[in-house]
Amino acid sequence: MSRISPSTTTSTPATESPGLKRNVGFWGLMFVSLGSIIGSGWLLGALTAASVAGGASLISWVLAAVMLMVLALIHADLGAAYPVAGGTARYPHYAFGGFAGFTAGWVTYLQAVAIAPLEVEASLDYVNSLPAVGKNFALVNNADGTLTGRGIVIGILAIILFTFVNLMGSKFLSDSNTGIVIWKFLVPTLTVVILLSVSFHPQNFTANGGFAPFGFHGIFAALPAGVVFALQGFEQASQMAGEARNPKKDVSRAIIVAMIVGAILYIFLEVAFVAALNPELLAKGGWAKPLGANVGAYGPYYTLAIGAGVGWLAVVLIIDAVISPGGTGLIYIGTTARISYALGLPKALTKVSKRGVPIWSILLASAFGVLFFLPAPSWQELVGLITGATAIMYAFGPVSLGALMRSDVNREHPYRVPFPRVLLPLGFAFANLIIYWGTFYSTWRLAIAVLIGQVIFVIAALVKARSIDIAKARWKSALWIWPWLLGMIVIGYLGNYGKPGSILHVLPEDWDALIVIAFSIVVYNFAIRTVVATEVVEEAVELDKQDEAAGVTVHKN
Repeated sequence: MSRISPSTTTSTPATESPGLKRNVGFWGLMFVSLGSIIGSGWLLGALTAASVAGGASLISWVLAAVMLMVLALIHADLGAAYPVAGGTARYPHYAFGGFAGFTAGWVTYLQAVAIAPLEVEASLDYVNSLPAVGKNFALVNNADGTLTGRGIVIGILAIILFTFVNLMGSKFLSDSNTGIVIWKFLVPTLTVVILLSVSFHPQNFTANGGFAPFGFHGIFAALPAGVVFALQGFEQASQMAGEARNPKKDVSRAIIVAMIVGAILYIFLEVAFVAALNPELLAKGGWAKPLGANVGAYGPYYTLAIGAGVGWLAVVLIIDAVISPGGTGLIYIGTTARISYALGLPKALTKVSKRGVPIWSILLASAFGVLFFLPAPSWQELVGLITGATAIMYAFGPVSLGALMRSDVNREHPYRVPFPRVLLPLGFAFANLIIYWGTFYSTWRLAIAVLIGQVIFVIAALVKARSIDIAKARWKSALWIWPWLLGMIVIGYLGNYGKPGSILHVLPEDWDALIVIAFSIVVYNFAIRTVVATEVVEEAVELDKQDEAAGVTVHKN
């Protein structure tokens, strides 16, 4: 696996490409993370959560915020101690070797590359819910939810625009993103204030069966149904740590601040959504159709604004339906490129332009994004798969940090996660709970995707790809990965989250979470003991530093 560190003050030899440029400050990093958090999830997540958990959807958001905050603190520690481009692929490499690092990077790439087109499609679906657009300029096929020909063309044009902005350089990207993120934050904040002011019905929280009509099952099931998807994205600052001016100081702060702001905003959005529902329509349609039977799935806040008589807010929301998901798509084209740049199997992916950006990695991410506009699963199903892949990616963080704390004990940690002996295994358990609640169907499909990535690594090693050093694969240190994934598949099959007939429902309801937690603790303690030797970690980190100083664009791993 290849990772290329950026050049800072040293000049680059004429025969080599320039390194990544360290010119992104705290606000740029923070807005990259916050901009990733605030996307189509805020427009759609509240309705989805309420339909699954009822009034207790508020608990779903609080629970998800706590779980992801723990994982954010862990990634803040890693990002400050190991400030490298494509960090989620690099941390496991330091701890467990090239095979584990490539596995984590592959999963990271799969979830990231799908988000930009998904966000664009969400924008098109939302706009298509307007009668004037749906009837006269349809962007979506109502029969199956796929894009029409003109919808595909507009989607491709959006990806091309994202590509152009990213090719202009990381500084241009962060500056362009700043204004978008400010808008993306102000509009949902304004929505909360207006809806709570003009339409507040507290009785809605206990309507149709009480506060938690679907019990703990509903509260947990809401997390992978859109809640975690909405809150994910805090790690984007660590993905761009290789371009941070002061990574040891800024990366951790950017991650933590973005996560706190995003979590508070989403919790208030859920309160505003449930409280603003029309009690008569809620009683008639139940939580399955809280807005009414004829309301489009992509216009919840727009519908509430119209119903409350705030037409101007409805117009703003339609505009935001383009800006918020579009801004997130813009970021993910760039950060996806940093991940493929960190993986670096084909030689071309490691080349950077004069502006200091991985040009071919960006173009590859854009090309994959265009492919996702072909007929695909529904938005909701795709969200479930992306959430599961994100949870697998997040799970590598706690075990990597726990392992590195055992082996790389002399490393400077500008920010240290509090109570690591508690929060690290707890963070790993939280990631596994998200995987479990995301259904057995998603888990086994994601395991196959992991296997495909590992096969690619083995093939690349056998053909002696220039970016793969088989001696640094460290196979023994990666032995914990498949017992972990297979265990999650078995628990999912025996558990209670999945389509009827596809699972056994053997595990006791509401106690199954404790089984996942216990399994997670066992795997965590086994995994951190497979860490590579201290000198191996130090060598890998030192080689990356040397690459950065020399502006080298390819380093064997």
